Amino acid sequence: MTDQESLVLPPHVEDPELLPPQVEAAAEGTLLTYWQDRVGQHVHDSYSGVRLMKFPEDLRMFEHLLWLSRAQVVVELGTHSGGSALWFRDRLRTMAAYGLIPQDIRVVSVDLDQKSTHDVLASADSAYAEHITLLEGDILDPRTSARVAERIPQGARCLVVEDTRHAYETTHAALSHYSRFVPEDGFFVVEDGLIDSPELCVHIKPPGETGGVVSAVRDWLSSDQGQVFQDRSDLNRYGISCRNMWLRRTTGTASAPGS
Repeated sequence: MTDQESLVLPPHVEDPELLPPQVEAAAEGTLLTYWQDRVGQHVHDSYSGVRLMKFPEDLRMFEHLLWLSRAQVVVELGTHSGGSALWFRDRLRTMAAYGLIPQDIRVVSVDLDQKSTHDVLASADSAYAEHITLLEGDILDPRTSARVAERIPQGARCLVVEDTRHAYETTHAALSHYSRFVPEDGFFVVEDGLIDSPELCVHIKPPGETGGVVSAVRDWLSSDQGQVFQDRSDLNRYGISCRNMWLRRTTGTASAPGS
């Protein structure tokens, strides 16, 4: 479901420090050109030597939401290279160190094939499995969400992040099967709504069939299941972003793990 190529970010020819390529913000340039260049740049970034394909602006908002929601568990749909699982794990560690959440933190990351990811994460942190669980499964299959539930500590508050194929079918299935883990005042984040804006994606070629993210979210929000969530598009606070869709549960409670 996700592209497993180049899991460990190779050094750029001109930059052996694993830094992303430079983007110029020319005063005489246009915002569209800058945004296009930033989209192209973000797929060449890394965290702890592992590829991490997220805008810094979006990572900053994730930090805000982890703090606000007091999430103890991150359910990540779409592991990619594993860099984001490491990043979320480290943010949860910090929250636990502040005493804001229990020490029993967990990132549960789901993808179709995790064989290479195990090796990549082990090379970055040999003890990664203490707090990161890699599950193989198809998010279209509701049985996968049942396996995720088994890995969530009883009563833990969860943040759910969907970052899979960015297609209508997978986006809608993720919301349908995994929104149950989000508690009141918690968040379900659907990433990369910009895929539905081809003018922003001229420098990237997403794998497989893409598009339909925004329409899937809108259709699901209008359903009985989705009506307890609020679309917080105002949380794209930093201007340039991947146009994530930040959904906050306003009423109701999350299903208990295993239910």
